[in-house]
Amino acid sequence: MIEVRGLTKRFGETLAVDQLSFQVQPGIVTGFLGPNGSGKSTTMRMIMGLDNPTAGAATVNGKDYRELSAPMHEVGALLDAKAVHGGMTAEQHLRWVARAGKVSPGRVPAVLELVGLEKVADRRTGGFSLGMMQRLGIATALLGDPKVLMFDEPVNGLDPEGIRWVRNLLKQLASEGRTVFVSSHLMSEMEATAEHVIVIGRGRLIADGSIEALTQGSTDSYVRVVTPKANEFAGVLEEEGGRIRREDGALLVRDLGAPAIGELAAARGIALHELSPHRARLEAAFFELTRDSVEYQSREDGASPDDVAVTAAALAQEEETR
Repeated sequence: MIEVRGLTKRFGETLAVDQLSFQVQPGIVTGFLGPNGSGKSTTMRMIMGLDNPTAGAATVNGKDYRELSAPMHEVGALLDAKAVHGGMTAEQHLRWVARAGKVSPGRVPAVLELVGLEKVADRRTGGFSLGMMQRLGIATALLGDPKVLMFDEPVNGLDPEGIRWVRNLLKQLASEGRTVFVSSHLMSEMEATAEHVIVIGRGRLIADGSIEALTQGSTDSYVRVVTPKANEFAGVLEEEGGRIRREDGALLVRDLGAPAIGELAAARGIALHELSPHRARLEAAFFELTRDSVEYQSREDGASPDDVAVTAAALAQEEETR
């Protein structure tokens, strides 16, 4: 398990992470979401002991990363796919990392095969594409067969087949009881992969819950109701706390679930011709949650010059930490 408690990080005058607290549980894929500059990479670096927190703590299985006796056997991480010496072959890189982490060299062929790089094991990584580097980074994270895994944007540079492979791999790892923590800007992919998401903005926690709970709370989630007694039933629904919007003769109902609406209709003897729930996509819910936390915003949505202005120090630091 990963636990973050009151985690705070300042870079000079820039507050990158602000009293952040959450837990990442084993057995499920947990997504880590936030706009650019929200502090995701900095948070992951602090969990891995690469940055020192200004305040608070981050632990893995109850310990600071630096206190782990055999870290590669407990935690595997892909934080920067390009952090590889270009003069080494893929196999040389993995053998070097395995030796440093006291991992059996016999794991190297196994992880190369797992990520699909066995045929290019003797090629220098300087000629690898970004997608191949991502695969090598995942292989490196899996070297010690750890129970806790963290991946920062693991599908960047991958083709559709590679993205599907990563999705299935993450689910498989979680099904084995591992803790899987993954950040991504691809909302559709995160929706298809994760069960739980942690959303941050400007370094602060915005949401921590299941994807179902987050999307159901979105204004894009509603139940479509069609009935010949629309006016009468609308009044009933509003009395029970439902919020109604009309569209093409249908009632679009928020704040009441389909079962509750069906029971109300049955109790009042009102016939329903349609009762269909429509759940928002994760992307819509994400935009609603982070609307006030976007630092880098285009002018298309009417943002003022003040809204568009960004903190240069925060941007530079975020780029350095990736």
